[in-house]
Amino acid sequence: MPGDENDLGEVIGIFKICISDPVEGNAWQVEKEATPLIGTKIGEEFNGSLIGLEGYTLEVTGGSDEDGFPMRKGLGGGGRRKVLMKKGPGYRPKGKGIKRRKSVRGEAVSDEIVQVNAKVVERDDDAQSIPELLGIEKDSEDEPEEDQEENEEKEE
Repeated sequence: MPGDENDLGEVIGIFKICISDPVEGNAWQVEKEATPLIGTKIGEEFNGSLIGLEGYTLEVTGGSDEDGFPMRKGLGGGGRRKVLMKKGPGYRPKGKGIKRRKSVRGEAVSDEIVQVNAKVVERDDDAQSIPELLGIEKDSEDEPEEDQEENEEKEE
């Protein structure tokens, strides 16, 4: 069942979801139970209401598992495998023409994925802002009063 605990006592179906908005140029990270995302692939769009963003359409752009291995488009399934690569997610070559065999995840979101990256593709005209829907305050308000006082003292 979604959200159940596995043999190790870990909760299944809770993801760190990194949402980026290319129009605003901002990104937000939130932890949500999003079991309906399991099975979606990189490049597929989903309704934002699955993660609490009513009025938004999002696209899966990638992700990684608990050990940090990235998802790679073009590999079927969600399992980890070693692939000979010359560029792309999971490998940055030191020179031109250098190939290496690296471990990566397939393009499908599975229960072994911890972080899912998504970007805003479409929004309704009357949709609220993403920070309001997620309950996140703006960065300028997050600065503690003590830090503001220290900054004022430094300016003097």
